[in-house]
Amino acid sequence: MAGKHGMIEPFEAGQVRAADNGDQVISYGTSSYGYDVRCASQFKIFTNINSAIVDPKHFDEKSFVDINDDVCIIPPNSFALARTVEYLRIPRNVLTICLGKSTYARCGIIVNVTPLEPEWEGHVTLEFSNTTPLPARVYANEGVAQFLFFESDETCETSYADRQGKYQGQKGVTLPKA
Repeated sequence: MAGKHGMIEPFEAGQVRAADNGDQVISYGTSSYGYDVRCASQFKIFTNINSAIVDPKHFDEKSFVDINDDVCIIPPNSFALARTVEYLRIPRNVLTICLGKSTYARCGIIVNVTPLEPEWEGHVTLEFSNTTPLPARVYANEGVAQFLFFESDETCETSYADRQGKYQGQKGVTLPKA
């Protein structure tokens, strides 16, 4: 399905567990019934330096510190945004759900992504919560979450593209839009 619809770019047909130099990585690529996506090296970490209020209708970009690195350290009990390396195109008859990888979950790092609706496309903005009282590390260009694809026997009546959804075609880490 992924090849036929150009759903995932870049696409890894197998599961990658080691880097080109032989170093072990948190796996990414095709899994048994889904696809493990990677996190890009762009991160936005919540900060209270500017005493901004988190408001989804009037989001203040001063709520974040931008980091571009191969590793992101999320402070204790804090939150960060990132994006997938992969650009996704969801077919009209598919709904996609995201679950965090157990490697991160066992470290107290929760990955949240809302469902990807039929005909949504873009880089997926990833939300990381560090639920521990310790700093937590997230690795760029390694697996962070698994996407599960549910194919319907019917196409939806109205897709995300039909509704001209506000996050359609997003690139980079995308902040909330009212």
